[in-house]
Amino acid sequence: MRIRVAQPDDAPAVVALRAMVYPYLVRGVESTRKMIAEPPPEEGWTAFVAEVDARVVGWVSAQCAGWTSTPDFGDISLLHVHPEHRRRGIGTALLTAATDHLTPLGVRRVRAWAQPDALPFARRHGFEPSRELRYSALDLDPAPVLPDPPPGVRLRPIAELDPHLLHEADAASAVDEPGDVPVDTISYESWQYDVWDNLGLDKTASTAAEVDGEIAAFSLVKRDGDRMWSDYTGTVPAYRGRGLAGLVKTAALHWAAAGGVRVAYTSNDEANGPMLAINTKLGYRPVAAQWSCLAELT
Repeated sequence: MRIRVAQPDDAPAVVALRAMVYPYLVRGVESTRKMIAEPPPEEGWTAFVAEVDARVVGWVSAQCAGWTSTPDFGDISLLHVHPEHRRRGIGTALLTAATDHLTPLGVRRVRAWAQPDALPFARRHGFEPSRELRYSALDLDPAPVLPDPPPGVRLRPIAELDPHLLHEADAASAVDEPGDVPVDTISYESWQYDVWDNLGLDKTASTAAEVDGEIAAFSLVKRDGDRMWSDYTGTVPAYRGRGLAGLVKTAALHWAAAGGVRVAYTSNDEANGPMLAINTKLGYRPVAAQWSCLAELT
């Protein structure tokens, strides 16, 4: 077994491994390749793979959290190992590589994610469970009916929008999103990389609600083949309480299904009652859970 920095040509093996361990996550080969080849700006992002006999059997990524005002905070994302290669020290080696990368960057507090059966592993390495995340799925056959917007509301595909205005709406709606730290410093450059220029973003299905010329709510669709990920659905605070989040999400699901998507996935913090209620009304069913886990780096 060896741990090494991920390379763009690892993308097909990484996606295949992720599909086995996290079948409810959606990121295609080309978007994964781009992420490895051209990592996010200004966030010290890197990824490592574990190899056994030249086969990729593990993955982890790590970065400074440039999207929060919380100082010295970092993220370790999606540490996972092929089921046939667990309990051999691979997970520990990947975690060590990630923390060794973050420490020189000044990260002192770090968040990782663990499936429920991995919580003992997390605790052994100094991570304590913090918040529960629910993953849900929705079959899009039949597709949701395209809703009629209320008077004064216009539904638009985000392909027609100025991305700067969509970024402003995204940043405004995310400030009070439930989480371990506030999401309150999303730069346009980082957002552009992660959202607007993402190769999986379906700008035709992704939908915004416009009120008096302003973006009031939106729902983003990232797609790989006939599967999609509801990346984020948000409402600008001044427009909440009007049912706009449910409106744009239903419309986005409708257009995604019209474009050939057959199953939709999403995730929500268990404390996000309003969005969970919308998903339940749409027919989403829970498929998995995960916990954010926090640790101090020394």
